[in-house]
Amino acid sequence: MANKKITSRDVDFAKWYTDVVNAAHLSSYSNVKGCIILEPNGYAIWEKMQSTLDKMFKESGHKNVAMPMLIPENLMKKEGELIAGFAPEVAWVTMGGSKTLEERMCIRPTSETLFSDYYSGIVKSYRDLPLKYNQWCSVMRWEKETRPFLRSREFWWQEGHTVHETQEEAEKETRDMLNTYKTFFEDYLAIPVVAGKKTEKEKFAGAEYSLTIEALMYNGVSLQSGTSHYFGQKFSKAYDIKFLNRENGYTYAYQTSWGVSSRMIGALIMVHSDDDGLVLPPKIAPVQVRIIPIGQDNEEIMSLANRYYDELKKANISVELDNNPNTTPGFKFAESEVLGVPVRIEIGKRDLENGMITLARRDTKEKLQISKDSDIALEVNKLMNEIQNNLFERAKSRRDNMTYEAKTLDEFAKIMNSTPGFIKADWCGNPECEAKIKEIRGTKSRCILENEKCLTGKCVACGKEAKHLVLWGIQY
Repeated sequence: MANKKITSRDVDFAKWYTDVVNAAHLSSYSNVKGCIILEPNGYAIWEKMQSTLDKMFKESGHKNVAMPMLIPENLMKKEGELIAGFAPEVAWVTMGGSKTLEERMCIRPTSETLFSDYYSGIVKSYRDLPLKYNQWCSVMRWEKETRPFLRSREFWWQEGHTVHETQEEAEKETRDMLNTYKTFFEDYLAIPVVAGKKTEKEKFAGAEYSLTIEALMYNGVSLQSGTSHYFGQKFSKAYDIKFLNRENGYTYAYQTSWGVSSRMIGALIMVHSDDDGLVLPPKIAPVQVRIIPIGQDNEEIMSLANRYYDELKKANISVELDNNPNTTPGFKFAESEVLGVPVRIEIGKRDLENGMITLARRDTKEKLQISKDSDIALEVNKLMNEIQNNLFERAKSRRDNMTYEAKTLDEFAKIMNSTPGFIKADWCGNPECEAKIKEIRGTKSRCILENEKCLTGKCVACGKEAKHLVLWGIQY
């Protein structure tokens, strides 16, 4: 039975999304227009994402740093493409106390300028390289329309910024980090993604090229989920980052940047959740198991509940024991579901009389009974692996079923107007054809599919010779 506070996702997807965010207490609106408050449940998911990714970054040789949040205007303007690309979204600080600043400063929308300015002072020799730094912070972009996690004026993210001796090394970093994101999305978030290169029009301002991973939400709308950018020497020439090379001459450095943000929480909601609330993959769930004793005045029930709690903690499984005397078992079950706890352990008097307890899985709502004397950590780990795999396969099947091929513009329009999803279609490389396709429900190129052959060899928009097979979609 669906949660009465949550609109059906098949009736009104936008309202359903907001209802899930509210029911699971993930975030709330603040009195700062366009900015959200990350509530404890939402922040706990972000912390789990952060700690997992941070470990992956450090294992590949990256170190964390912290940069200022304000950027002087002259610094921002040094790389022309970047400021031109971000100008409409920049928030400016013009006063310090009661005095007008001599130079206005922007609140960072991204930190390429700060990192480049810093690198220009510390990179002296090829022996200093590579520098592989990452920053966890919030940034601000003055969005016109906002939605929790998907678009807000302030949001949380990580931004990696690296400097390399050679083009080859920098390009390898760009692809390696995209693959790190792909691994994280698929292995931890259980969200299948498509990886590829952005078109010239859609690349990051100031990059030579941008790589992206794209995910498809339940309603057929795509979400740019992570990007990795190769800058070449654009920023190093603008900010004078040069070093003494192996031939005793001077060379401008090669740079990259890459990032994912708290919109990943939005992706989790829109890919996996249902009309009862949040559904979380076990690998990213802050609480993996909730134990619910039915009858807290029963000594045998509470003894078993406490034993399970200790055994699960010892096995490094995140577990909560819900023994709140002021709520009913039914309320506890519903709360566990709306919060997306992957596994629920129910310990009731009737089951115990038969030597059994109940495990309930959040993804399928199935319940199974096991012996109360089972190795509870073994059983729970086995079930969590099944849930993790099922969520990925379920999302992948839906994504694949909503990925279409179009050989003509009429066919393209018919698909996008009736059953939106990903569309594979050939493209000649002309921005005018890209703009023509955008007239169909605002459809944009998601990425160039680099290792796939064209369908017909003719551009879907103009009929001329195609250069690329492109993945297209409506975006958040």
